Amino acid sequence: MPPTTLREQLIRDEGARRDAGGRHMPYRDSLGFLTIGFGRCLDRIGISEAEAAVLLDNDIMIAEQAVAANVVGVESLDAVRRAVLANMALNLGIAGLLGFRRFLGALRAHDWERAADEMLASRWHEQTGERAERLAQQLQTGVWV
Repeated sequence: MPPTTLREQLIRDEGARRDAGGRHMPYRDSLGFLTIGFGRCLDRIGISEAEAAVLLDNDIMIAEQAVAANVVGVESLDAVRRAVLANMALNLGIAGLLGFRRFLGALRAHDWERAADEMLASRWHEQTGERAERLAQQLQTGVWV
């Protein structure tokens, strides 16, 4: 059946590259431009602030779900401390966050000082600097930083 709208026509004509999970993945088009979705040329157009906000909201939701499903005892934490975990999961990936075993043990014990110390004693802290320091302070105090 042929397309009956411009949108349907562009979906057919532009196509999309997806991974095995069905997610749209960036690719180089025939001219070498970085492209995503149905022909969105990131090299020339990029994304708008509104589009970036939609992506961020989706990433936050995914990170919060991953934390809730994988971090034992997360339900006992307040929203401020859960946000630290989601922030770290966004930065490290859930597998990276789960690699912080001593940190997570201190977190389960509600030993905020030890958990913050574990954050700051990591290679992640060396790589992220002020971000890690702010998150460690937020975890320790339970106050947004």
